[in-house]
Amino acid sequence: MMRLSPPAFWSDPQARLWPALLAPCAWGVAAFVRRRMRRAGWRAPVPVLCCGNMTVGGTGKTTVVIDLVQRLSARGRKPHVLTRGYGGHVAAGTRVDPTCHTAREVGDEPLMLARYCPVWVGGDRALTARHAVKAGADCLIMDDGFQNPSLVKTFSLLVVDGAVGGGNGCVLPAGPLRERVADALVRADTLLVIGADQTGVAKHVGALPIVWAELEQVDVPHKIREQPCVAFAGIGRPEKFFNGLRAAGIPLVDVLSFPDHYAYSSRDMLKLAAHASNLGAQLVTTPKDAMRLPASFRQNVVEVGVRLVWQDPQVPEHLLDVFLAHNP
Repeated sequence: MMRLSPPAFWSDPQARLWPALLAPCAWGVAAFVRRRMRRAGWRAPVPVLCCGNMTVGGTGKTTVVIDLVQRLSARGRKPHVLTRGYGGHVAAGTRVDPTCHTAREVGDEPLMLARYCPVWVGGDRALTARHAVKAGADCLIMDDGFQNPSLVKTFSLLVVDGAVGGGNGCVLPAGPLRERVADALVRADTLLVIGADQTGVAKHVGALPIVWAELEQVDVPHKIREQPCVAFAGIGRPEKFFNGLRAAGIPLVDVLSFPDHYAYSSRDMLKLAAHASNLGAQLVTTPKDAMRLPASFRQNVVEVGVRLVWQDPQVPEHLLDVFLAHNP
């Protein structure tokens, strides 16, 4: 089984050799992003909320998007989500149709999001925004795109994984940052830290407002609490999923990590099934991974998702009040 993870030095602030060797490349990336973000973008006729992050890998922003979409829908709004559609190959500006599109065509996260509201994929956020507005959206939520200048943001929520923070503080490829922290913070309206702030990121954000939340497992079927389980995940940080299952009392006998957005092959699925069978265990995975599995295999896998729990239940409603008050 494939078990890949980011370079160890990305998460080690004490690492010196590789960050120093890669520093010239990192400076180039940071300069490129800084210049790129100076470009003028299209201003949509409806408010645009961006849920983005500073680092590569999973921070939980898609879960944040789902939470905010549900809250906006409960207010009677008509949110549409704009996302890149990582790994997909349909034309930019395509609306996701879960009844016919696959993860290979539109990406796994767009299929997940399409369970909750209309979703449009494409790297050109201005193009996808135009399609969404024409289709009736009265507000737009960007899943990622914080470093994409093509669409003017009304409100930017910068999402940080408290366990990871900014890693070693270096920009790609010397570290996990997509841009310099200072450049990111100046464009953000609020910082959302998910989980305990283990790296002290809150100490370095100045006057930027900070809000807090946790991820918790939901919809854990009773049957998997009573039998051994093999968990597998191809997400930004698989260990988050595995630790959440353990915290929920799921008896894990093995865990298997795959790269983020990993496209499971027939051989992978045969190996997973055989491995679980040999251990007398049930296969368990994430909703995002389930989107990349064929229905014939998915029926043998238990899907366990997460939900966002805000430290202060009033915070998300206040953020949405501020966001919706900024009418273009």
